[in-house]
Amino acid sequence: MSSRRKPSRRTRVLVGGAALAVVGAGVAGTVAAQAADAAGAAPAAAPAAVRSGDLTQSAHLTVKGAERAARAALDAAVRDGRQVSVAVVDRDGNTLVTLRGDGAGPQSYESAERKAFTAVSWNAPTSELTGRLAQAPTLKDIPGTLFLAGGTPVTAKGAPVAGIGVAGAPSGDLDERYARAGAAALNR
Repeated sequence: MSSRRKPSRRTRVLVGGAALAVVGAGVAGTVAAQAADAAGAAPAAAPAAVRSGDLTQSAHLTVKGAERAARAALDAAVRDGRQVSVAVVDRDGNTLVTLRGDGAGPQSYESAERKAFTAVSWNAPTSELTGRLAQAPTLKDIPGTLFLAGGTPVTAKGAPVAGIGVAGAPSGDLDERYARAGAAALNR
């Protein structure tokens, strides 16, 4: 003897009607598509080609390079007995790598990303950028930025390709020293 109940008549009608609607929609779509083909509808437009004079090329740091820089920054902090987080962002400010060192504070993760973003956005160490706040205090209101020492840009051929941010050491000067150690690892 089965313990399953038979669906009510109303449920069977609703389910059957829904199934019939789905089948009908599929048939109608097929018929409409065939009619459009038969009527000589225009084919889909090909992607537009861009003139080479309207393009620019840029260099981007690889994930492998970002990992090497982040590891070098974290290792420099660990050698000094510091518990920090390190972030490396690409030239567009997108996070490539973030390492949260053992014992690093919960705020350090986001702070490192924001310092890296700020450094690459202005192509300057964040310690230098803090001075600009005296003349333009609303700079700090730009989303994703953090005007505290601890971020350094990475450049190739004079253009920014990445930013490295470190947060969690007792001072921004130390954070920035570790960020520079990460950048230096890319020159080896």
